[in-house]
Amino acid sequence: MLSELRAELRQYVNPDKAAFFPRFFKTGPGQYGEGDKFLGLTVPDQRIVAKKFRDLPIQDVEQLLLSEWHEERLTALIILVIRFKKADASGQKEIYEFYLAHTDRINNWDLVDTSARDIVGGYLYAHPELLPVLDALAASPVLWERRIAIIATFYFLTKGEPDVTMKLADVLLHDQEDLMHKAVGWMLREMGKRVDQQLLLSFLDEHASEMPRTTLRYAIEHLSPQTRQHYMRLTAR
Repeated sequence: MLSELRAELRQYVNPDKAAFFPRFFKTGPGQYGEGDKFLGLTVPDQRIVAKKFRDLPIQDVEQLLLSEWHEERLTALIILVIRFKKADASGQKEIYEFYLAHTDRINNWDLVDTSARDIVGGYLYAHPELLPVLDALAASPVLWERRIAIIATFYFLTKGEPDVTMKLADVLLHDQEDLMHKAVGWMLREMGKRVDQQLLLSFLDEHASEMPRTTLRYAIEHLSPQTRQHYMRLTAR
């Protein structure tokens, strides 16, 4: 089945995208995606293949995650998300633990954003006694593990619960990576949109003056022009 999946993926190869993606995902020396390789596949095409091969044996999913090709890793994660949503408690535990054991292969922002909310967030929402896992991920020296931590809190926001997001946003507010500035701002924006705008405004009142400008711009995107201007005047970075 693994060879069949790989053959099907390659039916969707787009040479123009194969040339564009290395620039888009910053694969040059010293950049966050350094050395990553792309076949040139769109996400919708990968989802078609992932859905067809959603019952791929876990050892074959692991081989996809170990792949040098970005799209094969992403397809593996899409399969895991599909499986997680339909799994029983035992199956979800297996996928969650498998995921955390392979975070070194979840090594770009789209890979994290496709999978962390549903797998890590979904599992921890059902098992709140394990929430310290997010603290450990947020303290990681690895950018992608820190991004997994904050994106996982998105699941809690979809359930109307903001506390985990606010805690992690506070911890990660001064992260040095631009991709973390964007992720934290995105989750704050979602908190204001999905849960309570006043919570967002209160967070901004306390932290706007010290927030990276990118974080602030993302966080205030859905606020009124006047409110956005007010908060942008408060930040110096």
